[in-house]
Amino acid sequence: MRILYAVVFIAFVSCYAPERNCEHFKTGTFEFETYLNGELAKTTFVRNDSIEIEYFQQKVDTSSIRWINECEYILTNLNPENRAEEKPVHIKILTTEKETYTFEFSMVGGTKKQKGTAKKTK
Repeated sequence: MRILYAVVFIAFVSCYAPERNCEHFKTGTFEFETYLNGELAKTTFVRNDSIEIEYFQQKVDTSSIRWINECEYILTNLNPENRAEEKPVHIKILTTEKETYTFEFSMVGGTKKQKGTAKKTK
């Protein structure tokens, strides 16, 4: 009997697929919060289909967007101020909910991936 329950449980869990309504998050105004040097820092960004403008600590950056597929894109800073800002960033939307999405990001070609959650505000 336990084996039957285990098989049913595994079948149920393996059929679960997280929601990925990426189309809803291609454009709009978003907020992302993270801890930076022990303090909570907030970034606001506005995205249309091909440009993203980021507002962080009184600094404004503009990046081009190249969509790889419905849920992945490459951000390339249009006005880099140093070598680190020249490297494009690969972003992959992992899951979506009503007005938030969880994403994974890394430098293109890099192996270190980080995760975050963004909230759509407009």
